[in-house]
Amino acid sequence: MTKKAIQFGAGNIGRGFIGALLVEAGYELVFADVNETMINELNEKHGYTIHILDLDKREIPVNGVSGVLSNSPEMSKHIAEAEIITTAVGPNVLKFIAVNIAAGLEERAKSGSGFLNIIACENMVGASSHLKEQVYTHLSDEAKAYADEHVGFPNCSVDRIVPPFKGDNLLDVGVESFFEWIVEEPAFKGGVPTIEGMKLTDTLVAYVQRKLYTLNTGHAITAYLGYLKGLPTVDKAIEDESVRTIVRGAMEESGAALVKEHGFDASEHAKYIDKIEKRFRNPYLNDDVSRVGREPLRKLGPNDRLSGPARMALSLDLPIDNLLTGIAAALHYNNPEDKQSVELQASIEEKGLEGAIADATGFTEDSGENAKIADSYESLKN
Repeated sequence: MTKKAIQFGAGNIGRGFIGALLVEAGYELVFADVNETMINELNEKHGYTIHILDLDKREIPVNGVSGVLSNSPEMSKHIAEAEIITTAVGPNVLKFIAVNIAAGLEERAKSGSGFLNIIACENMVGASSHLKEQVYTHLSDEAKAYADEHVGFPNCSVDRIVPPFKGDNLLDVGVESFFEWIVEEPAFKGGVPTIEGMKLTDTLVAYVQRKLYTLNTGHAITAYLGYLKGLPTVDKAIEDESVRTIVRGAMEESGAALVKEHGFDASEHAKYIDKIEKRFRNPYLNDDVSRVGREPLRKLGPNDRLSGPARMALSLDLPIDNLLTGIAAALHYNNPEDKQSVELQASIEEKGLEGAIADATGFTEDSGENAKIADSYESLKN
């Protein structure tokens, strides 16, 4: 019998990363999304091409896929038949798809369906656990009892740069050659599926933070400094020596904290930083700094990629000067097309710089960190 998988989110990451791995593993894949144009295209073409954007350029066909509107009545039926569900919708959207997932779990509970694993592939620590909390708020007691026994919510870490891509086919997507998908093995229910490219671990938090506080930290700071200097893409920004110095310094500061906190090998982590910087330099990705810098309020959050590593390093009595400069650069992100950027600039205007820093990062107005961020903010004006 054909095994079914559902990928919530038919965007570039869903098509170019997780969805492709599921198809390669032999799943009948259904993309769920609210974008009607995308869903119609999936149901008409049933396939697309992944373009590897690197020195080793190549194309990977993905076939046999379909789509469903995630807010349609059909959604529950698909969930009732699935063996695995993945998401790539953005952390803020998880609460919305939780309603649809809960409706499908109610059907599974009534029919006595077998095991299901739901993996939220988002740039967020504990994304699957967060999704589980959201789903459970919509479940009956009977469905909760079923889910406790039959539904796993393994957390994961995902790493692949997937920039916007324009091809002849709307569905085609461009990606870097590197990818990493690390999933929490003990949280699976009913056995672990065999998926080429999915790595298993029982110490996931360390790997989630390694990725979030290194790749995402460096990526965001490169984007914000690049935007401030009028450099259009990540590769152009990292070529600027003043940008590179701060980005490299920030990744080394977060790296020192990660090594001390989680026991990573220091020399191996240094190589990891080198690899990430090389990925930023890839000119074939043509990755716009405004894309990487979008939603600055989320990225400034106390546990996210900018404030999170600074807090960890601070708790371990380690330097954080470059990380605080990165936070200051994010505060300068003034993009009228980005809702959170508009909100951030309004907060600075209404509450003053120190008040806005406190609201966004959690570093209180009377803290030394707040003052250092404010000083860096003023310095970056030049």
